[in-house]
Amino acid sequence: MSSVLEQKEAHQANGVVVLPIVAVPVDCLASPDRQQLVEPSEFLEPAGVEVVVLESRANAKGVREEDALLENGSQSNESDDTSTDQGPEPASPLKETSFSIGLQVLFPFLLAGFGTVAAGMVLDIVQHWDVFKYVTEVFILVPALLGLKGNLEMTLASRLSTAANIGQMDTPKELWRMITGNMALIQVQATVVGFLASIAAVIFGWIPDGHFSIGHAILLCASSVATAFIASLVLGMIMIGVIIGSRKMGINPDNVATPIAASLGDLITLALLSGISWGLYKELEDKPYVNPLVCVFFIALLPLWFIVAKRNPVTREVLYSGWEPVVIAMAISSVGGLILDKTVSDPNFAGMAVFTPVINGVGGNLVAVQASRISTYLHMSGVPGESSEMAPRKCPSPCSSFFSSDVNSRSARVLFLLVVPGHLVFLYTISSMQGGHTTLTLIFIVFYMTAALLQVLILLYIADWMVHWMWGRGLDPDNFSIPYLTALGDLLGTGLLALSFHILWLIGDRDTDVGD
Repeated sequence: MSSVLEQKEAHQANGVVVLPIVAVPVDCLASPDRQQLVEPSEFLEPAGVEVVVLESRANAKGVREEDALLENGSQSNESDDTSTDQGPEPASPLKETSFSIGLQVLFPFLLAGFGTVAAGMVLDIVQHWDVFKYVTEVFILVPALLGLKGNLEMTLASRLSTAANIGQMDTPKELWRMITGNMALIQVQATVVGFLASIAAVIFGWIPDGHFSIGHAILLCASSVATAFIASLVLGMIMIGVIIGSRKMGINPDNVATPIAASLGDLITLALLSGISWGLYKELEDKPYVNPLVCVFFIALLPLWFIVAKRNPVTREVLYSGWEPVVIAMAISSVGGLILDKTVSDPNFAGMAVFTPVINGVGGNLVAVQASRISTYLHMSGVPGESSEMAPRKCPSPCSSFFSSDVNSRSARVLFLLVVPGHLVFLYTISSMQGGHTTLTLIFIVFYMTAALLQVLILLYIADWMVHWMWGRGLDPDNFSIPYLTALGDLLGTGLLALSFHILWLIGDRDTDVGD
């Protein structure tokens, strides 16, 4: 008995409780809900006293809570057994090292960057088409419609990534409900945002010149609505496939979904806008009824998508509450489009057309990844609006956002360090393809990199503040943060790039060869 008491005292000192139990069968001792530090047989003495060593409930609860915050949410259905003989678990996005984050983000980031380079090359070519020359308001549509990847596709990717990470897409029924509801939702949002973007383009084009053409206004409406609808349909289906594939391959969807959405989003959207607006412009004189019919057709489909999204509990709330960020983001992007419209035709700003989608796209891609990661991190602690130790600050300091040991600070550093090498690769690609009608001098690269670094630095800091602030107010960051952040990326990128071009023109460093 003295040896038992000594063992009891030793285990109590180690934070466990020793409970003597008389004549308890061994199979009861092996119950899976009892966390055992030693085998029961070690305490089954012939004298008949059987002792079970259990961890204290407080320690067990602490371990479970810590695991719930650190482990991937999709593992919530696994056993709570914390013994050391567990098999290997899937990689958790919140246990990633800087190297693993960078490795997972690098390929999608480069893919997205080359997509923006391709979009820039397309814009560099189509800016000389008649529709862009005579209906210059189309340039105002470019950032607004390219921004749909941030307003809709990236928001969809972030929303589905979070759902996948916390186990809400594990069964076929849940998966199908997520797909149908979200696809109907983005069609509603795309149609409405496309229509509002055309109105903004007409207003921003009319204010400086005082000239209004009803034919051009209908052309802008038809082009914008058709482009937004088709692009969102295609990209939404691709996003769903990417997220499902990522989960099956053991890759964190937060790291790959949003960049891939961006890589295809810019190119597909700009190609559709150019082709549709060019085709409708050709029909403007001979068949003026075509443009109104296109507008009516896509707007008439709105009630169908609205009913599908409303009947789905997954998207019902977003259908009513998710309009504010989408509409405001569209307006912010349209201001960037106004800057592009006023600079792209100026010989002193040669190259703006090809570089604008690149700098805007890279900044938007990186901040979308960060916002999606922070949102997933917070969702693992509870629901928006709940007080949580994981969202303690309302206005973080730059040091805490970039230099702390926090996992989100680590990812911010990794994403920021990708800016310079990424842009160097993209600038070299543009130069090799002889795009932009401009020579890449050292001073140009310095000014361009300064603008790109400043843009991403501001965006990452705003993302850290905005996501936590929205979470504290009970707003889901997956639905509200990314539209604002990507729209700010468009505005900052276009504005800083135009400022860099203007400074370079003032100091006489612009060596241009503007073609027709």
